[in-house]
Amino acid sequence: MARPHLTFAMRTITIWTSQTICDQTAMKRPFAFIPLLLIAFGAGLPSHVAAASDNTFTITIKDHRFDPSELEVPAGKKLKLVVKNLDATPEEFESHDLKREKIIAAKGQATINIGPLKPGTYKFVGEFNESTAQGRIVAK
Repeated sequence: MARPHLTFAMRTITIWTSQTICDQTAMKRPFAFIPLLLIAFGAGLPSHVAAASDNTFTITIKDHRFDPSELEVPAGKKLKLVVKNLDATPEEFESHDLKREKIIAAKGQATINIGPLKPGTYKFVGEFNESTAQGRIVAK
């Protein structure tokens, strides 16, 4: 039996197959093993990793303003807030309500973990341009 080894992220998987099946599969469908790899690597991940993408929200900063200026999110869940700064100058995301502050580099982005939030409104500002960079998160 052939024992091909696949190495990915410091893990090695040995796939036991007969040479005939490998040769036939490789000739007919060269990428037929990809679903197997996805299942093998996905099975080892904690369940909260898959759910994280469902609770990721993005806010952009452009012309020293947040877009959207109001973001509606689910209450009672942990969230990831991705803040993208499209301006040529840095900005500081600050929220006393959320107890978070983070400097976002010019043309950069940052991820801010928040929550779980109780239902309500949580204000945030861009501290370097507070007169224009204002917004709020509404947890429902």
